Amino acid sequence: MRGGKVFTVDADFTTASAVAILDDLVVAVGSDEEIGEWIGPETEVVELAGRSALPGINDSHLHAIAFGLDSPPLSLDLAHPTVTSIADIREAVREAVAAAAPGEWIVGTGWDDGYLAECLAEPGRLPHRDDIDAVSPDNPVFLQDYSRHTSWVNSAALRAAGVDESTPVPDGGYVDAGADGRLTGVLREGAQALVQGALPALTAERREQAIRSAVRKLQELGITSITDPALGPGGEALAGGAMGTEGLAVYARLAAAGELGVRVSALLLPTGMSGSAEEFRENLGTELPEQPDPRRFQVLGVKVFADGIPPSGTAWMHEEYVGGGCGSLCVGGATDEQRVETLREMVLAGHEAGHQLGIHVTGDRAIDAVVDAIVAAQEAHPRPDARHYLIHGDFVSAATLARMAEHGIGVNMNPTIKWTIADLEVGVVGAERASYEWPYRLAAESGVHLMSSSDAPVTVPDWRQGLSTMLLREGKASGEVSGPDQRIDLATALRTYTSNPAWQDFAEDWKGTLEVGKVADLVVVGTDLETIDPHDLPTVTVDLTVLGGRVVHRRAEPAVV
Repeated sequence: MRGGKVFTVDADFTTASAVAILDDLVVAVGSDEEIGEWIGPETEVVELAGRSALPGINDSHLHAIAFGLDSPPLSLDLAHPTVTSIADIREAVREAVAAAAPGEWIVGTGWDDGYLAECLAEPGRLPHRDDIDAVSPDNPVFLQDYSRHTSWVNSAALRAAGVDESTPVPDGGYVDAGADGRLTGVLREGAQALVQGALPALTAERREQAIRSAVRKLQELGITSITDPALGPGGEALAGGAMGTEGLAVYARLAAAGELGVRVSALLLPTGMSGSAEEFRENLGTELPEQPDPRRFQVLGVKVFADGIPPSGTAWMHEEYVGGGCGSLCVGGATDEQRVETLREMVLAGHEAGHQLGIHVTGDRAIDAVVDAIVAAQEAHPRPDARHYLIHGDFVSAATLARMAEHGIGVNMNPTIKWTIADLEVGVVGAERASYEWPYRLAAESGVHLMSSSDAPVTVPDWRQGLSTMLLREGKASGEVSGPDQRIDLATALRTYTSNPAWQDFAEDWKGTLEVGKVADLVVVGTDLETIDPHDLPTVTVDLTVLGGRVVHRRAEPAVV
């Protein structure tokens, strides 16, 4: 490849005009003249013509099986702007029921009450099973929101799952009831499992279909590596079973056959939300599939759910939400103190067993509890380079970031979620906290290892929108909402999608940058990323995706000489 802007993303963020690939490795980076000596009679020469080449994107927190299952035709697409009202969702359910057999489950994903007209017109209004019961009297309906932390179901689904007002709610879970005491059909966090467990079991064939569908979309976006961060016993009742243990075997089988099409790191999920320390410890011994080529598929560590998410009021915060309440941890325990102890035991068990820990945590109080637990585990059982990290870390403070840097704890943030919910968060946590959420600049300056990811299917895995958000701090609806304090530059932002996730994968010696001797994973986009207006980044074309020296996506035929 020659005649463009090659972002090596090395330690000095060096740029070149050309790069040469032989077999599956980068063999030279430099000027067009320097690369010329590598051109032979069978060499394919890609004329970049001013376009950019950069390391393959590593979306380091992405639920690929769930992403595939949650995309049409495997699921109803209920995301904004596809739907803008409860009436739209009711019509989508009606059409799905008309095409289904009586008793067949209707599954949809992506709704967001912050964008539904009825909820916007009536503050406090939420979806209700009454909204969809009339169009689905004989078909159970399960609709998960964009975050996958809240589910909305109809009466037939509650009946199928045997759930009513007397059903015990798991610790850390929430079941909404109306003023009349009737269940509304909205379940949050661990309570979702009450109905998810009644969904038809996923087959290995359907999981494979979901992976293949997801991988095609990822390749089209220039993504060459992902971390699927929750597969195991704790996921059997999450995302309709998409996070169950069998997913690990399907990944391993596809990788062994050379048919995976993206590099996958995975985290074992020993327990779901509201799990106990005993269950977590017991399931750490889950038998894992063979991993003959860890550069294609590997199980790196374990996942822990610490708390919920701010829009649902389930992130554990030091200060109250706008509507009151501080949320809580979502692990087992009847009190805050008991839940903190459960969290500490889980972290200690995972660390002591030698695993990397990726911990879902969003609220500032929960983040402090998680960092306390990690530091305590590391001090009790010293282990060099454990590379534990926070997943999301929405409201991590400057003081806690400094502590994390001191103890080698990373953080994996989500700029595309920031873009999606920024305009809505003011009504949830107030303007100051909404402005601060995901403090990228502070994190970068603190010295922590900082990664970016989509959390797909929570958001579309579009790193171009992620770059734009990191550079601009603008929300989806109303422009700048976060001020200049947390903006970062292009070099720092690109590192969060390339070299830094390689650190998370324990793979920085062989991927994540375009340097001689590293694998030839790269993406070519249709412009010079250094000169484009950040507002236009989401529209940049992905022209070529290369995985291990093999073209896996080509938008248009490049010039060949």
